[in-house]
Amino acid sequence: MRHVHRTRRTCAHSIRAHRGHRARRAALTALLTAAAAVLTALTPQTAVSAAVPAPRLGECAAGELCLWERADFKGPRRTHELADTDIESCVPLPRGASVASLANRTGRPVTAYQSAECAETGEFDTYPSGSWAPRTDYRVRAVKIWES
Repeated sequence: MRHVHRTRRTCAHSIRAHRGHRARRAALTALLTAAAAVLTALTPQTAVSAAVPAPRLGECAAGELCLWERADFKGPRRTHELADTDIESCVPLPRGASVASLANRTGRPVTAYQSAECAETGEFDTYPSGSWAPRTDYRVRAVKIWES
């Protein structure tokens, strides 16, 4: 008899546990349904306005390569134009100078180098025309404007 009684108690416990599990599952389903309804109600306009605003672009005219000393297009700006820059030649920045953000509006690809000698042993990246880089991955010390 005792054995049967334990089985009943175990069964009763299992039934209560199963009911609790079903109640938790129903509550979770209701919560997820409510969250989905809220997300569906958000329009793309609302979602965009809640996002962090993009950094403001710096001033850089068409035909220019613009370089800023600090990230987010801040600090002193240097500009290079095709008229006064040798194409496919390394253009080092003045000694001790470096930049942390850039805009390429030259109409040609530009490579930014960590090395002041345009050495490919350091970091370098090529930015297509129309690129705006609020934060470069390294301090840029030289650039090269390429033929299209």
